Amino acid sequence: MNQSIYKSYDELPLFLNAHMVAQILGVSSSTAYELMHEKDFPALRIGNRLVVPKQEFQIWVQERLGK
Repeated sequence: MNQSIYKSYDELPLFLNAHMVAQILGVSSSTAYELMHEKDFPALRIGNRLVVPKQEFQIWVQERLGK
């Protein structure tokens, strides 16, 4: 598995795809796709594509960390 090229949230693009989510969380791409289909995960469908807004992703992570 490749390490993320991003060192902070500020470096992330405005929208993340499944590959980026996988790299950031340190999980496989298939796990990221499964996560993006969960009801409480902040993914948006644009046509056939799923993307995750950076700001909503940050909030989702912080909520799971209990902060």
